Amino acid sequence: MNAIAAALLTVLLLAAGPAHSRKFELEAGGRERDYRLYVPPGAGQEPMPLVVVLHGALGSGEQAEDSYGWNAVADARGLIVAYPDGVRRTWNAGGGCCGRAARDSAADVAFLDRLIGTLVDQGRADPARVYLAGISNGGAMAYRYACEGGRPVAAIGSVAGAMTFACPSPRPVSVMEIHGLQDRTIPIAGGEGRRKAARTVWPAADTTLARFRAANDCGEAGRSARGPVERTRWSCAEGRAVELITIAGAGHQWPGSDPHRGLGARLLDLDPPSNALDATAVLADFFAENTP
Repeated sequence: MNAIAAALLTVLLLAAGPAHSRKFELEAGGRERDYRLYVPPGAGQEPMPLVVVLHGALGSGEQAEDSYGWNAVADARGLIVAYPDGVRRTWNAGGGCCGRAARDSAADVAFLDRLIGTLVDQGRADPARVYLAGISNGGAMAYRYACEGGRPVAAIGSVAGAMTFACPSPRPVSVMEIHGLQDRTIPIAGGEGRRKAARTVWPAADTTLARFRAANDCGEAGRSARGPVERTRWSCAEGRAVELITIAGAGHQWPGSDPHRGLGARLLDLDPPSNALDATAVLADFFAENTP
């Protein structure tokens, strides 16, 4: 492409506005499943790092794409991002979590296997640089996949999540948990939370992370604090890490996300996002640091 053509393409892209994902379907576990895929404009033919973003309960892949800012990170860092849809807006994360997906025993691990495998087989995704990021029920699903998934992942990130099923021997994988200290839906100290209809007793964040610290052969914790944000990090064998970030005053939300509170947010009494941290940027840094 010559300089004039490249300049014209840039003008056309800017005139068209921000790029968006494309929707695809695949079959997994006897169901047709949907996902959206964002590929940065001008991406080459080489396989790229893949981030799979898992929405929370009552969310969707489209909502996660619109809310959490991963497409801008993909443009800046050279990633592709997949936004899959759960069954009736929920994920079967194990241990009765959550909603319709759990009641239907949805094959969500198989779905993510198929999704990642499809993108790897197409030459779009680098199999050594696959990452999962999820919020709430999506964070719980990321933990389940780290334990049971058929495709290796380099790191996972959970925002306001917890592991909801028995996983006595997780595979070694880097893990980051970001959690508000005032989260009443999935309390950081564990318990039933305010949404008792979900019938999920959540473990404490440290209980979840302790399993991965053992699996990763981690050392002593290092701690730092800046304003309401406290970070506790364990450096582990083979360059892996486990990290917990807590935010004082923050509830059940994705820090740094779109602060707009629409009708759905008001009806569900969702917490406003904290502006003390950009969870997407922090997770992107963590994924970059934990690349084999």
